[in-house]
Amino acid sequence: MVTCRPFHSCRLEFRTKMETQSLLRRTPLAFSITSLKSNPSSPNFNNNQPLSRKIIWRWKREGRILRRDNLVDCASLVQTLARKRMPHIAHQLLLELNSQGLIPNTATLSALMLCYADNGLFTQAEAIWEEMLNISSFMPAIPLVSKFLDAYGNMGQFHRVQKILDHVILHRFNLLPRVYPVAISCFGKHGQLDLMENTLKEMVSKGLSIDSATGNAFVRYYSIFGSLTEMESAYARFKRSRHLIDEEGIRAMSFAYIKEGKFYKLGEFLTDVGLGRTDLGNLLWNLLLLSYAANFKMKTMQRQFLKMLNSGFFPDLTTFNIRALAFSRMSMFWDLHLSLEHMKHESIVPDLATYGCVVDAYLDRRLGRNLDFILSNMNADESPIILTDPLVFEALGKGDFQSSSEAFMELKSQKKWTYRQLIAVYLKKQFRRNQIFWNY
Repeated sequence: MVTCRPFHSCRLEFRTKMETQSLLRRTPLAFSITSLKSNPSSPNFNNNQPLSRKIIWRWKREGRILRRDNLVDCASLVQTLARKRMPHIAHQLLLELNSQGLIPNTATLSALMLCYADNGLFTQAEAIWEEMLNISSFMPAIPLVSKFLDAYGNMGQFHRVQKILDHVILHRFNLLPRVYPVAISCFGKHGQLDLMENTLKEMVSKGLSIDSATGNAFVRYYSIFGSLTEMESAYARFKRSRHLIDEEGIRAMSFAYIKEGKFYKLGEFLTDVGLGRTDLGNLLWNLLLLSYAANFKMKTMQRQFLKMLNSGFFPDLTTFNIRALAFSRMSMFWDLHLSLEHMKHESIVPDLATYGCVVDAYLDRRLGRNLDFILSNMNADESPIILTDPLVFEALGKGDFQSSSEAFMELKSQKKWTYRQLIAVYLKKQFRRNQIFWNY
């Protein structure tokens, strides 16, 4: 029994084939192909054949070219050539397919477009892009547009990003709500804040709303590349949209304040976000404690810690290490001991930063002989781990023991270390440097 396809389906496929053939003829060659040579070490190829023909023959034999009627999907092959920086062979390959009556589908042409863009062949990439937009059945996927814009952004071709956006406005207006955020992200991640700002204004002027992801990205890029004033202005505008700032945005803004040493402003920002948000875990409370610990406002830090507990939040490893770092730097041994006991009561396993607080505090006061007492309540035979939030080290830095241990673990080839072994090595290092004898 023969099943006939609907007439309109056959007509659409025929029109797509004809448009694709026209596209291949009109797309300029990337390189001269007359000088290409095959690999003489390959026993499977006849060296007198064009390289593209050999590739097609091999991929056909291996079943890696997927064919449906005359439409061929060899996108993965083009992507492989792109990774190998061989866009000229990719184009030659498609011309060879065309000469054999095989028509590359839109996935293959899309891969070729990205291949050109990633290799800096912008004219060829845009030729394919413009012609594909003229194919009525072609609807560019957002991931494709994102990769295309990112390829231009990575090359600093921001005027071409705007040009692609203009093409979408003319040919695929219904895609604008999804393409504008991609363009904003492309400009933002490369620090082009003015272009990002103008694109956002253009988006709003067309009556399109700003979703939460786009608004958060906007704040995040101002946090990374803008001044604190610009960042705060972007955050104020974002708040008026009534979207909630996400974890990435909070981290980016917090890092900006920490980098500038504006710990009071960091505390204000966290309070404004709302310390009661449970969707972020302990992030807000930990950063608030960090803002006080960085200025060594110990009493205020302790009060906020109690408020955290009374608000129903349970301290985690980062919470305890923020306090331990502050206690260690201030040589507050009693508070450090209580904090370690609290950790043990909460079944929080200490990491390398915790041990560093203990070792540094005792050695700074030349109390190395007393380390045995406090380490007896800690499992020093465990393998070292580092689980503390990196923002803590941005604000307070790493102690000497932690920095030394990390460097030593990277240099030495020993497969497994324990805290006890690292402490022993560190004490020997200190002994050689200071000529102070400790029994450990």
